[in-house]
Amino acid sequence: MPLQTQLPPSLTQRLNGAAEQAPPVAPAADGPDTADPRYRAKATEAAVKFESFFIGQMLHQMRAATRAMAAEGSVFKDTVNDDMLDMADNLVADKMAGQRAFGIADAILRQLLPVQAAVSPAGQVNSEIPVEKVSPPLNRS
Repeated sequence: MPLQTQLPPSLTQRLNGAAEQAPPVAPAADGPDTADPRYRAKATEAAVKFESFFIGQMLHQMRAATRAMAAEGSVFKDTVNDDMLDMADNLVADKMAGQRAFGIADAILRQLLPVQAAVSPAGQVNSEIPVEKVSPPLNRS
């Protein structure tokens, strides 16, 4: 039986209203791209590495959960190739983070960079993003 959660109507209205009332993001004072290119490169590299770490940990936890739930004689209980499976998980995590698959790096960069030019995984830059299309900061303090 699937678990279904219904929110109270008052909470649903407040959540919908909060999304509509989000303040627009103002452009940076010095122009559309004020961050130093070296800082931008370091921040991007760090954000992608964090996303890779996050995905790798998630894959590691999923593999550990599968091992814990497996039957005694199951092939999933065998720990012979754990080192190679961890290495494969890390390689998959690096590849997924490089493609910005989960969007964690993008969320971090929205916090670190003033106004971020859109950079595709292929490295193409599009700095003509309207201000309305830029996501607001995650912390509104």
